[in-house]
Amino acid sequence: MQSYALTVDKFLDHAAKWWENREIVTAGAHRTGYAGLRARSNRLSGALKALGLHTGDRVATLAWNTQHHLEMYYGTMGAGFVCHTLNPRLAVAHLAAMMNEAEDRVLAVGQGLIDLARELVFHCPSIEAVVLLDGAQVGPRPIWDRQVFAFESLLDTHGAEAEWGAFDENAPAGLCYTSGTTGAPKGVLYTHRSNYLHTLRALQADAIALTAADSILVAVPMFHANGWGFPFAAPAVGAKLVLPGRSTEGAHLAKLIQDEGVTVAAGIQTVWLGLLDHLDQTGQDVPTLERVIIGGAPCPDSLIERMESRLQARVQTSWGMTELSPLGTVAPAQGTVRAIASGQVPMGLDLKLTDASGATLPEQRNVTGHLKVRGHSVVDRYFKAKTDALDAEGYFDTGDLATIDDEGNLTISGRSKDLIKSGGEWINPAEIEAIIGRLPGVGQVAVIGQSDPKWGERPVLVVEPQQNHTLDDAMLLEALCGNVADWWIPDRVIHVSQMPLAPTGKIDKIRLRAEYTS
Repeated sequence: MQSYALTVDKFLDHAAKWWENREIVTAGAHRTGYAGLRARSNRLSGALKALGLHTGDRVATLAWNTQHHLEMYYGTMGAGFVCHTLNPRLAVAHLAAMMNEAEDRVLAVGQGLIDLARELVFHCPSIEAVVLLDGAQVGPRPIWDRQVFAFESLLDTHGAEAEWGAFDENAPAGLCYTSGTTGAPKGVLYTHRSNYLHTLRALQADAIALTAADSILVAVPMFHANGWGFPFAAPAVGAKLVLPGRSTEGAHLAKLIQDEGVTVAAGIQTVWLGLLDHLDQTGQDVPTLERVIIGGAPCPDSLIERMESRLQARVQTSWGMTELSPLGTVAPAQGTVRAIASGQVPMGLDLKLTDASGATLPEQRNVTGHLKVRGHSVVDRYFKAKTDALDAEGYFDTGDLATIDDEGNLTISGRSKDLIKSGGEWINPAEIEAIIGRLPGVGQVAVIGQSDPKWGERPVLVVEPQQNHTLDDAMLLEALCGNVADWWIPDRVIHVSQMPLAPTGKIDKIRLRAEYTS
């Protein structure tokens, strides 16, 4: 059989040849076809080579979901460089630590992020050049003593055709760091092979299931674990790709869905809350939308019901993490049963449940255990780590607690680090959050542990009401009676107008603990 290296540039090559005019749309304003995107990305590869980059060198991106950012993806990876995506919402110290460990040589910067870039370059001596994306302007202040290029000028002056895929499929393609919410951020170095196989896994009919007939709105940031793989999956099938730019506000997303005929949309739950509120306020609808893929954190049943009722679209819940590239499980794309679990396992990934010591549980169904995974796109060891991150059987410990039902549906039942030990016994905040999250008027909910001189820790309930709703403490706590042990019921309830979110969009429990339990 032919030797055919599994490199990600082949996705864009395929789209450019067979779906040359299928659109990539940025914020409803900028449009190109896959053939044009491929030509520009390839010329960018030549320009980066002209700057002196060599195979394996890292190029950092500090940018939003735009055509230029997508061209940086393929321009770096196609030529054998590594695309290191950075989350602009993280602190300078965290970002600088990542960039210095990665020894990034080029930094690509999107609109509104120039001041952040100046700070980073000051702390990152390995950066030799800065590329300005999406029309970003430096202004009167220089970016220290580095070379600075506007993206289009870089293409005009240094752009040249370059050979793509001239390296082994196990060569590194992308670098993404964990959020650092539970410790120092860790780098995950994706290979071309792992990204290629992850894309095939995601495209399975019972998973993301994109087709050429779809118009996909990628509201998940491209700096979150490969943008959940959509920058690869969309061109792989010739789907129309709709990128929102910097804004994910409800009004902006509603207009994009309506104007671009979006059939599939993907993002974290806070994005869809904004869309729902906008539609309720304006009375508008999004009739073309067929599916919404949610990830990032467990989604309350009440939000799923509200979404499916208001949007008239199927909600696909999912679970994944940076270390999995990121897709782990996803609710089927088709079906009549509403998704309430984290989904099922596509081919290419294996799961097992263990006890706290790491021993595999003798029974794997309908029990709660520590979730471990292995597969073709699961991390082996973190970037520059000296030892791998796997157990003796080659499984990676996710840090999640989970159950698997008789049908193979995975339900994440909490993070092991979030468990509350009260009187020597464990309380699982996720079970309480699931019950409270189903109540009418509840927007977001979190349960955190507070130090207690008698019991060690006691649970505290933090709730954010839905718009124009008032929540009663007694009603909230009464809903737990009979559904959890009496000693699990929180000692107090805290109402917040807006739940604090971490840079990844998840509820920031570290901040909640600091503000309300210290």
